[in-house]
Amino acid sequence: MNNMDNKILNLLKKNSRASISNIAEELTITRTTVRNKINKLIQSEEIVGFTIITRSDLKSSPVHGLIMLQIEGTGANIIQKKLLFLQQVKAVHTTNGKWDIIVDIGTQSLEELDTVLTKIRKFSGVKNSETSLFLSTKYT
Repeated sequence: MNNMDNKILNLLKKNSRASISNIAEELTITRTTVRNKINKLIQSEEIVGFTIITRSDLKSSPVHGLIMLQIEGTGANIIQKKLLFLQQVKAVHTTNGKWDIIVDIGTQSLEELDTVLTKIRKFSGVKNSETSLFLSTKYT
């Protein structure tokens, strides 16, 4: 990947529906060059998909944070599946180190967060947990 590839990727990250013409105009290169570079980025799997962000995606939950879970035994897959059924869970990540699973969670209140945390901590196989709340978020 070169500098121009990075510039194209940055523009597509900001707007995955940006037209090839608009990208070419902004970067002062030809549409053919943009199209070829995007196709190469897709073929090399540097770009693995395009997405949209809906208005509801931008509405952050008033209480938003991460729950780090330490799992005992081999029940991580079952716990991941249970987590994905919880409405407040935005994403579930597996990781290495002290924590086995990191859960991105959003709730409407601290009381709701407490209820969900209590439920998650009762899952069979959850050995330990730690929760960090987001105080502010900045986007690029």
